[in-house]
Amino acid sequence: MSVRKSNNELFKMILRMAFIGTLVVANVLFTMVTHRHLWSQKDVLDKRIASSIVEKTVTAKRGTIYDRNHTVIAQQSKAYTIVAYLDSGVVDANGNPNYVKNIESTATKLKSVLGDEVDEKTLIKIMKSAKKAGKSQTELGAGTKRIKKSAMKEIKKLKIDGIGFIDAVSRYYPATPYSSNLVGFAAFDEETQSIEGKMGLELSLNELLKGKNGSEQYQQTVDGSKLPGTTKVIEQAKNGNDVVLTLDSSLQSTVESQLQATMENENAKSAWCIVMEVETGKVLAWASYPTFDQNEHKEIPSYQDAISTSTYEPGSVMKPFTYAIAMDTNVYPYNQTFQSYQFWYNYDPNTAKISRVAIGTETPYPYIADALDEDFGTITFDQGLAFSSNVGICELLANYVNYSQYCDYLDKFGFFQKVNTPYVAQSLGVKNVGLPTDYLSTGFGQASSITVLQLCQAYTSIFNDGTMMRPYVIDSIVDSDTGQTVKKYKKKAVGTPISSQSAKEVQELMSHVTDEGASGHRFKMDGIDLLMKTGTAQIYNENLGKYDPDYHTSSVMAAAPANDPKVMVYYGLVSTNITSYSAEPFKKIMRDTLQTYGVSSTPTTQTEDTYEKWESYSMPSLVNHTIDYAHEKMKDKKVHFEVIGDGTSVVGQYPDANITINSNDRIFVLTNGSKITMPNMTGWTRKDITVFWQLTGIGIKTSGYGKVTSQNVEEGTTISTDTKIEVTLE
Repeated sequence: MSVRKSNNELFKMILRMAFIGTLVVANVLFTMVTHRHLWSQKDVLDKRIASSIVEKTVTAKRGTIYDRNHTVIAQQSKAYTIVAYLDSGVVDANGNPNYVKNIESTATKLKSVLGDEVDEKTLIKIMKSAKKAGKSQTELGAGTKRIKKSAMKEIKKLKIDGIGFIDAVSRYYPATPYSSNLVGFAAFDEETQSIEGKMGLELSLNELLKGKNGSEQYQQTVDGSKLPGTTKVIEQAKNGNDVVLTLDSSLQSTVESQLQATMENENAKSAWCIVMEVETGKVLAWASYPTFDQNEHKEIPSYQDAISTSTYEPGSVMKPFTYAIAMDTNVYPYNQTFQSYQFWYNYDPNTAKISRVAIGTETPYPYIADALDEDFGTITFDQGLAFSSNVGICELLANYVNYSQYCDYLDKFGFFQKVNTPYVAQSLGVKNVGLPTDYLSTGFGQASSITVLQLCQAYTSIFNDGTMMRPYVIDSIVDSDTGQTVKKYKKKAVGTPISSQSAKEVQELMSHVTDEGASGHRFKMDGIDLLMKTGTAQIYNENLGKYDPDYHTSSVMAAAPANDPKVMVYYGLVSTNITSYSAEPFKKIMRDTLQTYGVSSTPTTQTEDTYEKWESYSMPSLVNHTIDYAHEKMKDKKVHFEVIGDGTSVVGQYPDANITINSNDRIFVLTNGSKITMPNMTGWTRKDITVFWQLTGIGIKTSGYGKVTSQNVEEGTTISTDTKIEVTLE
């Protein structure tokens, strides 16, 4: 570098230093002359200005939790901490004295707004102690920190001398209770001086949500506020990530309200519901009761989540898995029958064989009966599932299914193992199949314990044609500052415990659980074809050392539409009301699930209009009216209206008058005409075919499962009771 260039650089540096020095001197002279700070324009003689420099932690903003539609579930919100100014020298912005003149009166006024949140005597003690210690100000302890904006405004209206507010933060849950045990809650932690997750996803995702704190320096006034223009950032805070869940707030609201009704109306100890997509494992709603207010979280009835951390004996909802194992190992006794009344048995340890014996035969083992000691007589094994026969399960496990294979399949279905649902706390349950009684009992959902989450994962293999999907509740992790996705969660297959054929066969059996006389008939929903299994189970009472004589677990597992399951709902409760608890909460949840997911109630085909918007109607009375009248009454309803016969008057209808019907339902009317022509049955279900058969008396031979894909009689052909009609369903 040349001498000339070096001298130039030195000269520039001297100029810069001289300029900075001039600014400093000017600031000092300006302050001395005007008594005002040059940058902040604050009066330096203002009694509120402190002489100290404060170094403060800048708390990172905690990330927001959203539902799948970006509706806020949990967010950081502004709050206020009450401060009492005790120094008589403190003045307000107008120069008027602003300190607590009457401690007792101040405490009484604060109590009038804050109520049970504070203790009046404690407020008085804190203020008197602080004043005696010579403090110019003090916070007032429990109940006065991080209060809501509404409370702050109420206190301000009282115009209490010497009471001010410091900005603070809190965690706010707009729709609480909102899956309280799953989402959990976060609260301000005095030790870390930040909002920390205390339970649920707020706890397990805490490090992702909380971010990283920064720090700053500033000059502070006596009232604790920053002196403008004096703040210096030492380290920038990094805000926490946002979390987007798979839950749907509209559907979650339905589930919350229906479980609340269940708790109240059924005198229930607990209740739960989970709604999932069959093909992805995505959870749309998740709730466990009793619940709590996430904004208050003072009383938490249970830290156990009925879906993931509580283990239970599920009862008859386990039976489809026993059937699936028998089918998948090619030992299922198709078209064979068994005697359903009381399974008395013995066990030979040499052959490891369980043998059924005559009723009343003395053995070391207690006999097994169907619920309420029901006797269904001699029935097929297919009927055994529809009637939910415990004896049928015992027959399968004793005479057909291999013990070792059965145990292996339980593992393949993921029972007694952790479900790989990210960030969700879980329990495992216990496989208890060592003794003959426990082996048989496990087949119908007693003796061994599992979690609801394990059960739902296993059921996806049945509803999803053999492929088992991992349930998950987190859609994505998002950088709250940039909006960029940090991590995206997707559907994940976790096994194929059974073949597609076995799954379809079990589906077919489950489609008859809502048939008249079957165990799930009262859960049948007009216009919605369901795959279903109900369950009732005894609960082991540790205090009694035996099964509880009063309380039982009752539950319903269902998927829809039956011909191509898209969504599944598992609803349950623990109550003394075993057989007559209301079916309406389940039905309401299922209807709203189908509406939310956009699944039509009755399968339709490409040859028909499909109405996307879900609507419900009351079926009008059409019998004894003209066909023109019937068309007029049905024209504004988004249903498929089938007219049978060439008559002018209606002599029969399905469904009956006043029954609720829904969009895409198939409605039938029979006229008084003498001529009936073959309809186009493409897309019809077995139920539709049955209705046509019942109204006309014309028999139809069916083969396959699902919906009609072909028919042997051409559309428009005149038909009668002598016509041989065959249709194929797929």
